[in-house]
Amino acid sequence: MRNRRNIFLIGPMGAGKTTVGRLLARALGMEFWDSDKEIERRTGVTVPMIFEYEGEAGFRRRESEVIADLTGKERIVLATGGGSVLAAENREHLAARGLVIYLQCSVQKQLERTHKDMNRPLLQTENPRQRLEELLRVRDPIYRELADYVVDTGQHSSRSAVRRIINAYEKSGTRLRTE
Repeated sequence: MRNRRNIFLIGPMGAGKTTVGRLLARALGMEFWDSDKEIERRTGVTVPMIFEYEGEAGFRRRESEVIADLTGKERIVLATGGGSVLAAENREHLAARGLVIYLQCSVQKQLERTHKDMNRPLLQTENPRQRLEELLRVRDPIYRELADYVVDTGQHSSRSAVRRIINAYEKSGTRLRTE
């Protein structure tokens, strides 16, 4: 049976997974985790450094280990990395162990939110817009297939997104709030 007490946020970089995740966890009295931050904590180095020394494949291997561990916890909100859904084992863990919310936003909004962030190795390219469009073309169908709910964070505030997630979830018959 699916564990409906965990909430997993998926979506592209810049969609607001960490911001919304923190607010959502606080509102629900749950523990918040960010898979990228946990990878950095475990390795003692930044995500860009992992990409530099181990490549994307090395990073994805570490990401899968962290997602396997974190999705096994109870009553958490987990913000995943944008590419975490590429691995079948990650999708299986996310789908089986919690409610999956796809935070979507436009490429333009992603650019606005990430253009100064040097900790985004996949955007260290001459044409970040083109890279984001390519990533979205590949990942959007996966996000949609995996998600229980889709929330547009490009048109709404983070607090509004949190309210929409809680309302949609409670309408499904499960109360998340701690009494």
